[in-house]
Amino acid sequence: MFKAVLFDMDGVIIDSEPLHQKAYYGMFKEVGITVSDALYESFTGKATLQICKQLVQEFQLKQAPQELVNIKRGIFKHLFLNDPDLDLIADVRELIEDYYNNGLTLVLASSASMLTINNVFSRFELDQYFKAKLSGADLKASKPHPEIFIKAAAASGFIREECMVIEDSTNGIKAAHAAGIYCVGFKSPHSKNQDYSLADKVISSFNEILFEKISTLV
Repeated sequence: MFKAVLFDMDGVIIDSEPLHQKAYYGMFKEVGITVSDALYESFTGKATLQICKQLVQEFQLKQAPQELVNIKRGIFKHLFLNDPDLDLIADVRELIEDYYNNGLTLVLASSASMLTINNVFSRFELDQYFKAKLSGADLKASKPHPEIFIKAAAASGFIREECMVIEDSTNGIKAAHAAGIYCVGFKSPHSKNQDYSLADKVISSFNEILFEKISTLV
């Protein structure tokens, strides 16, 4: 039986992928580059700084990676405060409350910056449910490296075999698999063309993994 659940944020808890896409493409326009759909899709689940380092190298940009990060985050902050479409993923609050009320330990393991994580958790009042929050931006390695999930499991207080990850991206699923943690792949409506082949279970609705149902997953 699982004792802890490690949640990704973008595409799993918060419907912020459309805002991130708007922010990234705003930044692309500002620095004068054209990013293909395939390249953009490969970024899903990676930390912003790693993405910007890749862009600087691939497009031989004169800007430093951190400058690109700052441009993108400035655009995202404006959208976060003003875009009326920002909302939680359908049924995720019910899932979080269901797990919490049944005694599971919840930990966030997101590639987003801690500032973005705190803004999201404050806006939607989620802090009360989570034991810990980890940002990939604060770690040496980014997904698909397993570091964030290894540390998230440790933060939960349970061994990895007692943990379950919920992820929506190829890179996140790879990270969970590499960490040796059971992974549920969520087919988020805003994460297109992701590879779920390494997920232990694939779902399209959180109702499929309510507490009463996950005891049968292992």
